[in-house]
Amino acid sequence: MKLARSRRSTLAAAVCISVLCAACDDGNPGATSDAPRPPPDPAQIARGEQLAKAGDCASCHDSAQHQPFAGGQPVNSPFGSIYASNLTPDPVHGIGRYTPAQFAAALQRGVAPGGKRLYPAMPYPSFASLGPQDVNALYQYFMYGVAPVPNVVPQTRLPFPFNQRWVLRFWTMVFARHARFEPDPARSAQWNRGAWLVQGLGHCGACHTPRGPAYNEMGYDQHSPLYLTGGVIDHWYAPNLTGDPGSGLGRWSVDDIATFLRDGHNTRAYAFGAMAPVVGESTQHLSDDDLRSIAVYLKSLPAHAPSGSYDDSPAARASTRAALQLGTPERPGAGVYLAFCAKCHGADGGGTPGKAPPLAGSALALSEDPTSALRLVIEGSASPQTAGGGAPRKMPGFRGQFTDSEIAQVVSFVRGAWGNNAAPVAPAEVTRLRAAIHR
Repeated sequence: MKLARSRRSTLAAAVCISVLCAACDDGNPGATSDAPRPPPDPAQIARGEQLAKAGDCASCHDSAQHQPFAGGQPVNSPFGSIYASNLTPDPVHGIGRYTPAQFAAALQRGVAPGGKRLYPAMPYPSFASLGPQDVNALYQYFMYGVAPVPNVVPQTRLPFPFNQRWVLRFWTMVFARHARFEPDPARSAQWNRGAWLVQGLGHCGACHTPRGPAYNEMGYDQHSPLYLTGGVIDHWYAPNLTGDPGSGLGRWSVDDIATFLRDGHNTRAYAFGAMAPVVGESTQHLSDDDLRSIAVYLKSLPAHAPSGSYDDSPAARASTRAALQLGTPERPGAGVYLAFCAKCHGADGGGTPGKAPPLAGSALALSEDPTSALRLVIEGSASPQTAGGGAPRKMPGFRGQFTDSEIAQVVSFVRGAWGNNAAPVAPAEVTRLRAAIHR
């Protein structure tokens, strides 16, 4: 999906009053109930904490002061900023007065106490797949395992017509997922565990599945050919997770995927941008069994939405290496790459172990949408801090050093070097992206 396509989808979405972002709804949840709160259950609290980590709740709901789940941070959507809710048990500014039924309604149907419709910011269509025991464990954790914080969250004030929340009732009826996850008896327990984590609690499709005209996810499981084929969120491109050997996971092994989710990097890639906090706050805390289950499920997905190709031959690498080292033949972007990028990523595109990932055969370089590659060059990024992954790896940004044409040229060079074969990038794409991210 090109950036221009994303903008056309945004305009179409205005008709349906929907919004995309990766955080929960805004403001004071405002629940009031006289129903007694169930007593704490230590086993359920502990399980709820594990589920909250698997669901990556902290990435969006921790406050700017790093108070757990106190909310208040803005999340950019195409329609304006949406502020993440205070999920602590504070009775005034948090969810301390929620009953279990009210908590379940907000989590799985997007309906707050009093009937207020939540924007599909928190991915309640994915959480609809959770079972009652999962929801109860999360309720126990947020009520008893999280400290109350009286943090006042700013109100979300989207412009008309996106402030008409009543329309979300119809959006939910038409586009949201409503059913619990049902295991596939023809598949292994490991596959089903991975499917449950990816489709439901992990809500991977919220970022990695393209959006339709109403900004709805184009599928919630492997039965849709567009599921997990890549999407743009907050001006990052979440890549294709199907078996495409170019832009997807076709050349990744189960171990490659599990290691990436645990450590934030592997021999093929580093987590960056919007994926870095997902690894740092969520996937690194999963058990090895769960990580392998996710990997097994993802590796079962056939290739869809293919993009780019890779010629893994010595001749392909040698020709690019010669162009860089000898300057013959000169290629646009080669000089910029040699001066600024080759020190870490190598003249052969092979990367530097422990420092920088390879660009030869990189799924990022071969993606149909170059948004993430462009944004990395513009503003840089850092891999997450993980227990087993060592110190974060940082890539500097070059927004003040490169012109739009130079950025387009160097990214185009990478997309066509060392056997990579992906479409070049136009300077106008860089100009639009800079304006969108104010860089």
